[in-house]
Amino acid sequence: MAGVVVCHGSTAVRERIVLTALGVPALAPVRAAASVDELVTLARRVPPTIVLLDAHLPSPGPVEAIRRLRAVPSQSTVVMLAVPGDEIALDRAIALGARGYLAPDVGRAELAAVAAHILASPAVPVAGGGGSHEGLAVANGAVGSAPTPVVTRADLPVQATGGTEVSLTKREVEVLVGMSNGRSNAQIGQELFLSEDTIKTHARRLFRKLGAADRAQAVAIGLRRGLIR
Repeated sequence: MAGVVVCHGSTAVRERIVLTALGVPALAPVRAAASVDELVTLARRVPPTIVLLDAHLPSPGPVEAIRRLRAVPSQSTVVMLAVPGDEIALDRAIALGARGYLAPDVGRAELAAVAAHILASPAVPVAGGGGSHEGLAVANGAVGSAPTPVVTRADLPVQATGGTEVSLTKREVEVLVGMSNGRSNAQIGQELFLSEDTIKTHARRLFRKLGAADRAQAVAIGLRRGLIR
């Protein structure tokens, strides 16, 4: 398992995401593919840790790409590159095990936060069988089914419109920053000299304010709205 493969049908978009990923050490090495065949070939040579997959990939398309990846012995996490309006394609991809999705114009900070979240998750080998709609996820970071999304559909409008103003307390921002750095609740508590239960309380409050389902979505929203950097 090594690095990330950016698979996108647009040369311009693909190159931009590759340049963004090159600035995230945890994603090295960064490879690129323009088609399903190229993606599968790269995955067979050296299975990537993360695959950033175009929701509009030309025929045979992203769904077929995920199906073929499932035949490759790996623990690759698939994250779709999508925009508002791609829900139908995303539903099909998620049913097969895509972990969630990010906007094609994802920034370096957000990509780093998502990478940290994925790399902190325990991995399970890719296996056959159908996926699940429980969350927008794959099995503990592998192509399968699981409960933890990277970015949920509820977050897509935030990327598009910027959302309404959100006011977090100083402590909630500190907790969110800790999450963006991949810290556990216990670790954040140690850094802030607070109990883990207190951190959980702050986390629940900031999740509610941001409309986030989990840590990864909260970090993504926080980055997009400029609440953290």
